[in-house]
Amino acid sequence: MAVDNNTTLPRDEAIDRIWELADDIDFCMFTTWNGEQQASRPMSARVERDENAIYFLTSADTGKVDELAKFPNVSLGFADNANHSYVVIAGKAVVTNDRAKIKDLWNAFDKAFWDDENDPQIRLITVTPEDAELWDGPNGLIAGAKMLFAVATGAKPDMGDNSKVSL
Repeated sequence: MAVDNNTTLPRDEAIDRIWELADDIDFCMFTTWNGEQQASRPMSARVERDENAIYFLTSADTGKVDELAKFPNVSLGFADNANHSYVVIAGKAVVTNDRAKIKDLWNAFDKAFWDDENDPQIRLITVTPEDAELWDGPNGLIAGAKMLFAVATGAKPDMGDNSKVSL
């Protein structure tokens, strides 16, 4: 795994924090490409670090299924605005009809979209992460204090860690 020169955290620490934040934040902006433009939509991520995968459930008849078949590179943007923590993960996505994994990932919130895990329209998107970038800042109160200090002293504020790694 390579690390960008701008990385402020040790490599292993940055990778741990990226996986932790992605899991804790849950919803991300899932961005695809259709050959002409990007499309982003909020989706619930099922993060499985042990499997080096991030899973999503989707319907078979959505445009993103066709987009992913042609253009599998995706970007996942996770944001925890309250704590000023952000993660972007880039990787390759594959759409399957893995009924066992769909059943394994199923939770009560999925009933908002499908009757149950046996709905034949459900598809599984598996994203294999390749690269990620982390911005992990202090909470709002501390960030505000650092900004005020910077303004008063003319110094640049330390707004937290930024790390870019290959996964």
